[in-house]
Amino acid sequence: MRANFCILGEPQGKGRPRFSTVCGHAKPRTPEETVLYENLVKTEYRRQTHELRFPDDAMLDVRVIAYYSIPRSVSKKKRQAMLDHKIRPTKKPDFDNIGKVICDALNKIAYRDDSQIVDAQVRKFYSDRPRVVVTIMECGGEAS
Repeated sequence: MRANFCILGEPQGKGRPRFSTVCGHAKPRTPEETVLYENLVKTEYRRQTHELRFPDDAMLDVRVIAYYSIPRSVSKKKRQAMLDHKIRPTKKPDFDNIGKVICDALNKIAYRDDSQIVDAQVRKFYSDRPRVVVTIMECGGEAS
């Protein structure tokens, strides 16, 4: 079983929770930008995969490719190097925050829980079309 989908727009990462005090207790609150992006991820997954859901006991492999927009200020030579993947983004969001926002958003949607993910990869590139491409597939238990 395999699912592929794409989220158009600049890659976003999982924002750090903010804490508010309620009755003397610190309560974590997810930043609004993160909530909005997670909802976009859920919507695009459902729309593009026809609500495919992996079995609750499946071991999953998640591949995320984040394509960042090329800054307008770069030279033609540098721009081409970015398009040829010779220069890759070393800017925020960090690779782990990109993977986290995608995987957390898909809990109870694509799979029971992201603890089912046993293998993952996040890669960052430049492109004229900023987007995040996600592939989720079942994997065997063999080590390589």
